[in-house]
Amino acid sequence: MNKDPFKEYIKESEPDKRDKGYAWHTAIGLQAVDGLKTSEYLVQTAVRNIEGEISFEEANALLQSHYEENPVRDADDRTEEADKVSARIATLLSEKAFSFTPNEYLSIHRKLFTGIYSHAGRIRDYNITKKEWVLNGATVLYGSATELRATLDYDFSEEKKFSYKNLTMDEIIHHLAVFVSRLWQIHVFGEGNTRTTAAFFIKYLRMLGFDATNDIFAENAWYFRNSLVRANYNDLKNGIHETTEYLELFLRNLLLNESNPLHNRTLHISGTFKEPEKVNIDSKKANIGEEKANIEDVFTAKTASHIQVLEEALGSELVFGRSDVQRVLGLKPTRSSALLREMAEHGIVEPVFGHGKGKYRFRNQER
Repeated sequence: MNKDPFKEYIKESEPDKRDKGYAWHTAIGLQAVDGLKTSEYLVQTAVRNIEGEISFEEANALLQSHYEENPVRDADDRTEEADKVSARIATLLSEKAFSFTPNEYLSIHRKLFTGIYSHAGRIRDYNITKKEWVLNGATVLYGSATELRATLDYDFSEEKKFSYKNLTMDEIIHHLAVFVSRLWQIHVFGEGNTRTTAAFFIKYLRMLGFDATNDIFAENAWYFRNSLVRANYNDLKNGIHETTEYLELFLRNLLLNESNPLHNRTLHISGTFKEPEKVNIDSKKANIGEEKANIEDVFTAKTASHIQVLEEALGSELVFGRSDVQRVLGLKPTRSSALLREMAEHGIVEPVFGHGKGKYRFRNQER
């Protein structure tokens, strides 16, 4: 979200409003890991909850009624999922109860996705691969379907035996990064794995005594996911090694209130985007207000990543369209069209006429 109504609540001196603001801010921000956006209705409902007008239970009930009366017609529109899961995560983060067990982990998935996924709360029984932008289209090797429960139980038992006593904060953060990255890599669930892992991890951090009530998860959810990917990927012949360095930067900001820059481009294995130069959406692309802006300040992290990949792949093309976006990013037709419209609205691309409907080029191209 570019303009977040919850930041002021996080700064509130009144603890109840601050905690609720954090819960909603985080819950909504986490939808970005799957490229989802919430509705204005959800935001309005959240504010009513923070102000004490309605309870979390009433907020969830209002959302259920809202979508029964206003069903989503477009099969590619996942706003209902984003809204309902946001409300459920906010509810979960506002609850004090928590137990560090595999069953609690499974229970969180069930609470978040009941009525959304048929497999809510169930361990997947098939193997998966996922093309990752940060890996140039390669995939992490996820846990084998036949070994998921055993692997999950083992990781929990090892963490329970681990002692944080006498460790420095650097050592604690490194260990936490290793633990959560391994938990995520198992990929117990077919869908909703990152959101479940994030919610569980936040609850676990609280159990360990950390007050992680800031906006790091909300504003850097896609970075969090990409750092989990990099923590679990090797391509030794090309000099790529799994590393928790990026995840540790994220955790240092979360737990120590440091201000390490968290840019998705720095995680890309190609190194193409490692230079921290800003892309001016001004003279070359668009005039947004009177300031030159970084696309990561204008778009969600995932959309910014998509734009960077498209510019790398199609920046020299005189004309391209939706099918090219689908090919490069692996998106569905509806999302590809929406992304092109969003880029055009901000002046990053411009329409090209005479080549058929829906053709564009990047604005920095020579005419």
